[in-house]
Amino acid sequence: MRDTIHPRPNPIIAALYTVRDLEVDVAVIHGPAGCGFMASRMIEDAGVRVVTTSMRDSDLIFGASEPLISTLRKVKEKFDPKTVAVIGSCASMIIGEDMEAAIGRADISCNVFPIDCHGCMGDNTRGAIRAMEAAAKAGIVPREEAERQKSLFKAATRMEKDVGMASRDYLKPAKGATKHGIAKRIIKALKNGKKVAVVMVGKKELAYRFADIFLAVEEARSKLGGETLYVGNLNPDLGLPRIRRYAKDILAELGEAGISPKISGGLDEYPLCGAKSKELVDEFGPDLLVVAGIPHAYPELSPDNVLITDQPRQLANYLDSGLGLAVGEISSHALVMNVRSIVPLETGDTIREMLAEAG
Repeated sequence: MRDTIHPRPNPIIAALYTVRDLEVDVAVIHGPAGCGFMASRMIEDAGVRVVTTSMRDSDLIFGASEPLISTLRKVKEKFDPKTVAVIGSCASMIIGEDMEAAIGRADISCNVFPIDCHGCMGDNTRGAIRAMEAAAKAGIVPREEAERQKSLFKAATRMEKDVGMASRDYLKPAKGATKHGIAKRIIKALKNGKKVAVVMVGKKELAYRFADIFLAVEEARSKLGGETLYVGNLNPDLGLPRIRRYAKDILAELGEAGISPKISGGLDEYPLCGAKSKELVDEFGPDLLVVAGIPHAYPELSPDNVLITDQPRQLANYLDSGLGLAVGEISSHALVMNVRSIVPLETGDTIREMLAEAG
């Protein structure tokens, strides 16, 4: 396993997103004011209050229990939450902060639980696992579901190290193919009566964006002909309540468009649903395969597959692997926080524009 030197996700942020998925009312980051700043802004868009104890240099010397206690009491006063997660940071780890003791001293009469994590733990999923373990201990999530989630986090790590961005020591961000070129290829296949399979391997809320490829391709099929298969990890009965809600929202909108995708798993099962997706696709025998979301979760990709992702470095990984029909939907994550309906892809809109131009 080679060392990866390009920037990778952080365990602290993974813990933050996990408490979002658990629908905790408030997340307190016990660290400097800037810790997790960009992610915190997006998490607040998703309905979770995020605050920080704003640790300073003096706290590294004298301890930061008092700032944590003061912050927790302000949280109680301002938000009156039912559940609060206190997430550790590199700073609180360095000084060996006893967050549990400070929580007890704050005594704010709600379910407050500490997540002992920091940015130097290695894999980002270790922060998510710590969050799930702490939530199970606090009674936020059933132990059985916590164990299921932990196994999925570990599977996601294995996938990234095997074929994802963590499998390379350095990846320079890339732009990939043009949307016009990809849209033209899809339209040409349908116009010529070919079979097109569209697979979404969606990671949680990002499915709100990548599901648009189903809508766009179906609009093209209805005007041009051809035959289509739609496959997505949209099982509405798997995962935490928030994640199941995502799947229900998307399935309802797809249903209104007359689309009933074959189900390959749940939205939290993205590292595991590739084999089921391939089985369904192989039965269909397409002339063109489009994989959106996390394409490298799909096994045995080939250079003639169309790949749609949101990560510039992942695009570089695909291109370096000879997968030249890869296109990027950059900044997708910022567009899907706290939405309840499908957000159009640039690729999808390009397909629609080309259909309109063709009359």
